[in-house]
Amino acid sequence: MALFGGLSDRLNHIFSKLTKRGKLTELEIKTAMREVRVALLEADVNLKVAKQFIAEVSEKAVGQQVLTSLNPAQQVIKIVNEELIALMGSKNAKLEVSSKLPTVIMMCGLQGAGKTTLCGKLAAHLKKQGKKPLLVAGDVYRPAAITQLQVVGRSVQVEVFERGTQNPVKTAKEAIEYARKMAFDTVILDTAGRLQIDDSLMKELENIKREVEVTETLLVVDAMTGQEAVNVADTFNARLEITGVVLTKLDGDTRGGACLSVKAVTGKPIKFIGVGEKTTDLEPFYPDRMASRILGMGDVLSLIEKAQEAITEEDARKMQQKMRENTFTLSDYLEQFAMMKKMGGAQAMLSMIPGAGKLKMNEADVDEKRLEHTKAIILSMTMQERENPSVIDSKRKRRIAAGSGTSVQEVNQLLKQFDQTKQLMKQLKGGRGKFRLPF
Repeated sequence: MALFGGLSDRLNHIFSKLTKRGKLTELEIKTAMREVRVALLEADVNLKVAKQFIAEVSEKAVGQQVLTSLNPAQQVIKIVNEELIALMGSKNAKLEVSSKLPTVIMMCGLQGAGKTTLCGKLAAHLKKQGKKPLLVAGDVYRPAAITQLQVVGRSVQVEVFERGTQNPVKTAKEAIEYARKMAFDTVILDTAGRLQIDDSLMKELENIKREVEVTETLLVVDAMTGQEAVNVADTFNARLEITGVVLTKLDGDTRGGACLSVKAVTGKPIKFIGVGEKTTDLEPFYPDRMASRILGMGDVLSLIEKAQEAITEEDARKMQQKMRENTFTLSDYLEQFAMMKKMGGAQAMLSMIPGAGKLKMNEADVDEKRLEHTKAIILSMTMQERENPSVIDSKRKRRIAAGSGTSVQEVNQLLKQFDQTKQLMKQLKGGRGKFRLPF
């Protein structure tokens, strides 16, 4: 699911009507802004935030510079884009690093927001940056919370410090001493949550902050709860003075209200977003990139970063050589699907390509189930068949179809697509032809 698909669709529909009109009148812009306001409210954006946003966009959009420009619709979209970026924080807010190691990051939030899992994702993210994080089990109330953190820690190969059900403040202090002794540069403290905000929860977190020098206090909130996520953030900030927010479950059925409102309401930046269940599904939050995705302009920078994580320089060099020598095989084709999966799958990639977000999945000719079928077909082939598909006759096709749980027609379709891909590579090698997704 594309991030904020409903809001993106509504905004694109509103702006497409403007682009058809050529010159715009002040009345037409104000009418469009009223529609944008409704779209924001339907996306569960805070009422005051939506009102202020529309007021600021309208003031700039009805200026003479826009009304008399050659393409006023594009000018209006540009203003909306700039104001969306400003609304979400203008720039990426990086994690603070303490001058006196270790850096201590206290994670807080209500139960169900995905806080413990998020601790593991953050540890994995920091490891990739060359850090040595230590996870600390500070939730002594929820059954199996410590065990859950230990499982998460093993999955990302990060040590977990725990002292059973002793006072969490004491555990935090002991963990920091342990981190200094064992040269851990970052401590990630998983704290207790509640089903709702209560005074005992807040006092415990305040006690930890009073006794331990916390560098970052990150609030984890479930983006799917919409305006309630913003209310939770506002309350936690009033008591704890949080330094940032992490929004989880942005890959779910979220309308975007929390993402667009939390900075304006709390004054604190969104630092990370959780976009899936895997330990790698944590992204630093970039307001400009998110604004581009909301407006259907894509997010090429994030796509490039995902590609760099999924594909090593050596893999890229080998693939270039195969393209030059025209030795691309079905085994290589299979590797491409694995790399695509690492990058979040075809649908996630499409959402980051400018313009592609407007396509429906059937229009884009990309179906995750079809990709799985393709993978099964290739895995049912012998190595000889993968390296030299021309040997695959009708008898082999029936065997491959039976082995992969597909049909001979699907096997034929794959072989045809693979042949088209090889032809495409020849064209790219010669600098000719248009690019088309080969699946």
